[in-house]
Amino acid sequence: MTAYLDQDTIDAFDRDGATVLRGVFRDWMDTLRAGVDRNIEDPAPEARIYHDEEKGGTFLSDYCNWQRIPQYRDFIFDSPAADVGAELMGCDRVQLFHEHVIVKLPNTGIPTPWHQDQPYYSVQAPRTVSIWVPLDPVPRDRTLEFVGGSHKWGKFFRPQRFDGSALNPGDGLEDIPNINDHREDYDILGWALEPGDAVAFDYRTIHGAPANNSPDQSRRAFSLRLVGGPATFIRPEGRVTSPPFPNVTLTSGAPLSGPDFPILRGA
Repeated sequence: MTAYLDQDTIDAFDRDGATVLRGVFRDWMDTLRAGVDRNIEDPAPEARIYHDEEKGGTFLSDYCNWQRIPQYRDFIFDSPAADVGAELMGCDRVQLFHEHVIVKLPNTGIPTPWHQDQPYYSVQAPRTVSIWVPLDPVPRDRTLEFVGGSHKWGKFFRPQRFDGSALNPGDGLEDIPNINDHREDYDILGWALEPGDAVAFDYRTIHGAPANNSPDQSRRAFSLRLVGGPATFIRPEGRVTSPPFPNVTLTSGAPLSGPDFPILRGA
């Protein structure tokens, strides 16, 4: 297997729950841009589209389109992403959970609130990694941010919808801390990024992103959610998950398997 990452990058992922990957996906920008353009024109029924009524911008969040958008499929199966995931997670077996596209067009004054991904998901695995690939230059003031080390807090925080309501009322989880008003109390990580760069983070790492207040620059990003080692599908009766996977018929507690969750490398 080709080594794409140095040990410092892998160590940072383990220590901080997030790290930057420079230039790893430079050769895949045209492919992903073509896929995202197609996705924007034809979003899935489950897509979330938010309009900034004041500034006129649009925020698109969509997922689970790789089986109908060939450019996504090419990236998932033919790019270095699975090998990069294996290096970060320290395991040979890498499986797809889903892909996620987030587009903030110019003048979109809608931030992505601080959150963890794991409480939204219907999967448990020994190791996890999201690889977030921007398709446009992202300056530091508009980049994805992370609370360094939060993947080691041993806590899951209540998942919420964009209107602030709980995804699963009465889930017994606590609200996420008010990070924006106390940034000095946390190790906030973030990097200016160029197309071809990426950031990688654990599903448990708290993260969020500012609004895109640029008058003329979009912030398009393709994110790949991978799991390492034997994974389990977890969706108790009545629990709402994101993605919802309406067509997945696995029972809660079953091994993660089937055509929606292909194994990308390893056995």
